[in-house]
Amino acid sequence: MKHFLYVTLAVAALLGLFACTDETIGVSITDSVSSIIEDSSFVITGHSVRNDRVQMRTSTKMLGSLSADGFGSLQAEAVTMWMPAVEIDTSGVKSEWIDSCRLKLRMPVRNGYTGNSLAPMRLSVYRLNKQLPSPIYSDFDPTDYYDSDDLLASESYSPTSGRIETSVSYLTGSAQQDTVRVISVPVPVELGRELFDAFKEDPSLFAAPKRFAEFFPGIYINNSYGSGHVVNIKAIELDVYYRQHAQLTETTDTIYPAKCQSYLASTPEVISDNIINFDIDDAVTSMVNNGEALIVAPAGYEVQVRFPIQELIDKYQTNVGSNQSVINNLTLTLPVSVPETEYNIQPPTYLLMVKTSKKDNFINGDSLTNNKDSFYAIYDAADKEYEFTGLRDYIINIINNQGGIATEDDFNFTITPVDVVNYTYPASYSYYYSSAASSIVTKISPMVSRPAIVRLRLDKAKLKMTYSKQIVD
Repeated sequence: MKHFLYVTLAVAALLGLFACTDETIGVSITDSVSSIIEDSSFVITGHSVRNDRVQMRTSTKMLGSLSADGFGSLQAEAVTMWMPAVEIDTSGVKSEWIDSCRLKLRMPVRNGYTGNSLAPMRLSVYRLNKQLPSPIYSDFDPTDYYDSDDLLASESYSPTSGRIETSVSYLTGSAQQDTVRVISVPVPVELGRELFDAFKEDPSLFAAPKRFAEFFPGIYINNSYGSGHVVNIKAIELDVYYRQHAQLTETTDTIYPAKCQSYLASTPEVISDNIINFDIDDAVTSMVNNGEALIVAPAGYEVQVRFPIQELIDKYQTNVGSNQSVINNLTLTLPVSVPETEYNIQPPTYLLMVKTSKKDNFINGDSLTNNKDSFYAIYDAADKEYEFTGLRDYIINIINNQGGIATEDDFNFTITPVDVVNYTYPASYSYYYSSAASSIVTKISPMVSRPAIVRLRLDKAKLKMTYSKQIVD
């Protein structure tokens, strides 16, 4: 009896071992030979295309003017709506007690600019006279949206001239010390008093950015003097400084002389745009014309590639025949070279590879990669390459849902530079349960964080498929 039980258990274990495959149904407990095959004999081809009209889906702003040999001449301006404070501190405050206002442009201390850090430049700020359109693109013309004679503020600056500030940020999911350099622009005190009075009269005006935009459509910031660098502005806010009366006890009171509140901020939820004017360097244009696959940002070049998906499927199916098989992995490794440029402009940190037919919907919909028709890769500076992993679902979907026949849509992909935002879940611990810190991607948007350039070595690309095959006698 015990012997029969052992045999039964052994058979059950063997069945469980081979019951789950991706493409082949059926099992056998007869003699078999298993093998793992790696195939990287496939060729991927592509070419650069100009991408000078980009829809911005981020609150990051690039500002300044830069000319770099081997790259080009780049001018970056910005427009933005405002996210108003839902509540403004009015208790014990009078409009005339508002003493000053400052527009604060916050840039990262590390990698917050490209170019000459000592080059003196001047920015100018104008108040918009009507609401921004949606969607909005990098070739937006702000001419009809502001009055050039109605200057709101102006300030000289350089990337290292601002004051360093440290604050607590929760953008990554947990409390993080956020160190930034602040370009502080004095704004007429009348603006702070106007906002204060508007809130006191009708607080609902500040309840939603769309309603607030009817009162204050936003601002336009340009570079009005100088050239030599562009800075990455990760946040913009309007801070208002005021005095406040407070009753301490029944018999004593006081005046706080230096209170501060952020009345307005530029956030991802409101309409904003980077206005990019980019004259590509002749050397870059020559490389593109000679067939080089160049990625250039912002609003420069992206690469369209032809993915040999039918060749992969046909070779795989011919090799495995009617035997049991499973596709383990499919990866694309793209070696790169970095063209020589003035200021040593570096490759993008992230690349998005998305089906060309779905690219606009991906950007417009603020989508995330799904590993079926969109993927992203991180630049490996040590090995000078990008590796797109997780392409397995892409090929499995065609085999299972399309009978192994790829459509024209399945062949054509666009590789474009992007900025990626990650949300970090902090580690948690308890008596019964614990979890390590983890992160997920929450936003992918066209790259506007800094200038970037890279040459994709498609002739050296390695498209590798790994699969297992079991030959049953």
